[in-house]
Amino acid sequence: MLKVALGQFAVSRDWSENLKTCLSLMAQSLSKGADLLVLPEGILARDIADPDLVRKAAQALDGPFVSQLLNASRGNPLTTMMSVHVPSDVEGRVWNVLIAIRNGEILAQYRKLHLYDAFSAKESANVTPGLDVPPLVEVAGMKVGLMTCYDVRFPELARRLALDGADVLVLPSAWVKGPLKEMHWEVLVTARALENTCYMVAVGECGERNIGNSRVIDPLGVTIAGAAEAPALVFAELDPARIAHAKMVLPVLENRRFDKPVLQNRAD
Repeated sequence: MLKVALGQFAVSRDWSENLKTCLSLMAQSLSKGADLLVLPEGILARDIADPDLVRKAAQALDGPFVSQLLNASRGNPLTTMMSVHVPSDVEGRVWNVLIAIRNGEILAQYRKLHLYDAFSAKESANVTPGLDVPPLVEVAGMKVGLMTCYDVRFPELARRLALDGADVLVLPSAWVKGPLKEMHWEVLVTARALENTCYMVAVGECGERNIGNSRVIDPLGVTIAGAAEAPALVFAELDPARIAHAKMVLPVLENRRFDKPVLQNRAD
């Protein structure tokens, strides 16, 4: 059994304020016996009036923000996952990096593949896309696949992670408000869980710009935990037996007629 915590909050433009929030959520999750804490996307700094702040406020992974989170993680078993913006090798742009940390170490990192150039937004103005399939991270005996926000609109990535062995898909997000956007979110996170018979842990930023609406979906498409539009810390237990049951009654991975998706390695 894997106990997961979903830490939903509104990201400030001040990284030190966001750090305090993250440290508090880590401490609360640990005190409640969570194995995994998932935080939203781009939690280092954000400002609805300044979309370029993600670039201007970016820090290296050995900078003060991540370093203090790593220090707080030492000596305990809690795994924490989040997305932060990190300076890239392309001048004037950054990477959107999902990191998994535990016991003072970065266990894995994933540079977001699909950039949100949609609904009048253009993430690629500030962000360089990644070039690699995300890794799996083992937490409490379950394999966790990494995805970030807009990735959920591309079923190939979730299917690739499921075929690589993921029991759980984790999705830190900053899902922007707009007509029908809550419906898109609920349909997509449910579909990715159901079509791959795995758990989906989707954590959204809340606040003035984003919908919040964090969710845990089980392998048969049932929402087992969720938050609304306000800051929240929500817990759920992920059961390997539920995955085994879903794969037995709904063997979609065995019945598929298409091969494993392969990433096109191209820089945009």
